[in-house]
Amino acid sequence: MAKREDDLRTPGELLGLASEFNAGRGSYCHDGKIYASLVGIRHLIEAKQGSDDLRPTIEIRREKERDAVPEAGSTVTAKITKVQARMASADIVCVGPRAVKEKFTGIVRQQDVRLTEIDKVDMHSSFRPGDIIRAEVISLGDSRAYYLSTAKNELGVVSAVSVAGMPKFFLVSTKSATMVAVSWQEMQCPLTNQREPRKVAKVVT
Repeated sequence: MAKREDDLRTPGELLGLASEFNAGRGSYCHDGKIYASLVGIRHLIEAKQGSDDLRPTIEIRREKERDAVPEAGSTVTAKITKVQARMASADIVCVGPRAVKEKFTGIVRQQDVRLTEIDKVDMHSSFRPGDIIRAEVISLGDSRAYYLSTAKNELGVVSAVSVAGMPKFFLVSTKSATMVAVSWQEMQCPLTNQREPRKVAKVVT
């Protein structure tokens, strides 16, 4: 029997400890902890009676697509597509727990990356193309692009793939190294242990 929870989980978000749960569909285990590997709703599946392993299984299941439109104050999940000196562009993929059907573009400006030391923000040290971020919609900006903010502890990069220390031919490989957050401003590659700067979202438990 599966128990559904209403809160949306995003890639890289901590779901539980491997000592207490098994990792099912839409999740993965790293260093004794279970993380989400896709955007969806967390479900707990009880162990079968008589099973040697009594730990419930955690699954992340995608919600069926419904019309979703970003609006001021809503939390969105987006994929970074381009990083420039003063802003980063992103494709919005979810509004809250709902996947979008239309294409919505978001922009994170330098002044909206974090709350402190705004003048010292380096966009290339905050985001990289391909990063998955959690952000808040500030307003509808120019050219139908939404202004997004990551200036809260729980907002920022939630999932990123490392290329640090990997030969160029690895970049076209089907394998990828999903990094693990080690601080609010760094993520670490599990293959090379090399750290890369990011504006990291605080893990929501």
